Amino acid sequence: MTIISWIILGLLAGAIAKFLLPGRDPGGLIGTTLIGVAGAFIGGWISARWMDHPITQDFYDGATWAAAIGGSLVLLIAYRLLFGNSRD
Repeated sequence: MTIISWIILGLLAGAIAKFLLPGRDPGGLIGTTLIGVAGAFIGGWISARWMDHPITQDFYDGATWAAAIGGSLVLLIAYRLLFGNSRD
């Protein structure tokens, strides 16, 4: 997949992660979107590096989507734990 594909996948993964983990985010829509993109990259890297599932060239691979959404969820939870009280 190209870098543009990973960015699009990250945007969608961030939206799915936000849907699965509703509530107020300290960074708002832009912060959540950036977390989704970063989560897609990190989830894909972890999947390829330690879970022995290489990144495929197919945009519609379920394992790639699961890794991207999982990475987005982990980053979103960490972000809320670190900066959750900044918008109160």
